[in-house]
Amino acid sequence: MTNMIAARLGAAAIGYLCGMFLSGFFIGKSKDIDIRTQGSGNVGTTNTMRILGLKVGAVTLLCDCLKCIAAVAIAYALFHQAFPEHIKLIELYAAFGTVLGHDFPVYMKFKGGKGIASSFGMLIAIYPMFLPVCVLLFALAVGITKYVSLGSILAALAVIVQVFVMGRLGWLPFAGSDLLEAQIVTSLIAVLAVFLHRSNIRRLLQGNENKLSFRSKRD
Repeated sequence: MTNMIAARLGAAAIGYLCGMFLSGFFIGKSKDIDIRTQGSGNVGTTNTMRILGLKVGAVTLLCDCLKCIAAVAIAYALFHQAFPEHIKLIELYAAFGTVLGHDFPVYMKFKGGKGIASSFGMLIAIYPMFLPVCVLLFALAVGITKYVSLGSILAALAVIVQVFVMGRLGWLPFAGSDLLEAQIVTSLIAVLAVFLHRSNIRRLLQGNENKLSFRSKRD
């Protein structure tokens, strides 16, 4: 039990370190732009795309997904031999740590992104069975309304529903008590994503939320 606690914490720490690589911020800095001072002030994909354009936004999305996948891969490499029956749970903690590192980076006074791209990386690495519903909801919401925040919130809520429904059906890669713990951790990740969109929710309700644009403000 003690060793498993250490494995969970170790995986989360690895994830946190990976998560603190905020690609949008560093790409902006390479162009002498601090994206924290422009647009929404967020360092995630949407604001990066809004400030620096579609191509840079796409690179930011890719990097933020990959850092979560990398953290999961590192956790697997370090712990799969010692904890083969619990490795998926340990990988999930690595993903959780990545989202926390992205959302609350210590060197930015714990003010980072909203974790959507990193969470997407988690889905790719651990819950690929969730992708069809989440991607479809996101694409429909953004395509119809042009509100990325709405698509992100709906996708996060879909994760919560799916982790419990598919867990009940036995479709998730967790066994025994690991399943309930995985459901709780996964739900925390999704709830955190919704919570960090609280200002967006307020603007959506007021009808003045920012809509997606593929044009850079520097154009």
